[in-house]
Amino acid sequence: MTTATAGDRTSVKRRPRQRRVPGWVTSVIAVGGLIALWQILGATVFSGGKAVPTPTAVIRQIIKDGWHFYGPNLKATVTVAVKGWFWGNLLAIGLAMLILIGQVFEGPLLQLGVVSYCLPIVAIGPILVLAFRGDTPRVVLAGLAVFYTTLIGMLIGLRSADVTSLDMVRAYGGGPGKQLTKVRLRASLPSLFAALRIAAPAAVLGAIIGEYLGADKGLGVAMINSEQALAVARTWGIALVAAGVAGVGYALTALAARLLTPWAPRNR
Repeated sequence: MTTATAGDRTSVKRRPRQRRVPGWVTSVIAVGGLIALWQILGATVFSGGKAVPTPTAVIRQIIKDGWHFYGPNLKATVTVAVKGWFWGNLLAIGLAMLILIGQVFEGPLLQLGVVSYCLPIVAIGPILVLAFRGDTPRVVLAGLAVFYTTLIGMLIGLRSADVTSLDMVRAYGGGPGKQLTKVRLRASLPSLFAALRIAAPAAVLGAIIGEYLGADKGLGVAMINSEQALAVARTWGIALVAAGVAGVGYALTALAARLLTPWAPRNR
């Protein structure tokens, strides 16, 4: 009986390891399957109504419109999204550190974050347009779209610092400020970058919604014009380009997180 058990153990040890499929492979397969399904449905089920063009028709329209159409609109939307992303995240990070240092601010500031998250953008947009000029209303909307997510992510990261390291700083006479700069900021980076990955597409969405309230150019303005002209393929093309911009923002943030936080655990 002992020999059989040893043999079983040997067979288990010699069993070849199962290779894990990289995450990007499954993503490519899923996206490819979705595009193939879209192509089939667009050419069969939705061919009569012309409301859902095929991917090939959308791509042909994007190529036909070219950079002279997408270039100025992309520049306008990306500029507003980057400004809103920067200022919204900067404010969220600063307030998260303020909450950590002064516990008395936690309640009011978190309530402010919840209110900013729950405010309907369409409702406050006209007020911002009346109160500010230029790109400022759209920048504010893009900043509101990222503020709460980054605030919570940064706060969670700051509070996830190692207790032993904090006690060591305290033992050497360091106060909350030293604990923040020496321990908590480094510990907060993985959680912060997780929030920033979500904030990048949210900033693009906020900028596009802001363009619906009034702008000279941008992806939102181009989409409104194409809808009014019943240019279905162009409307889908603008939506794909906007999704691509949001995806690029997400990917760049993920790349920065991988380079700046190599010690952080990675989700497979």
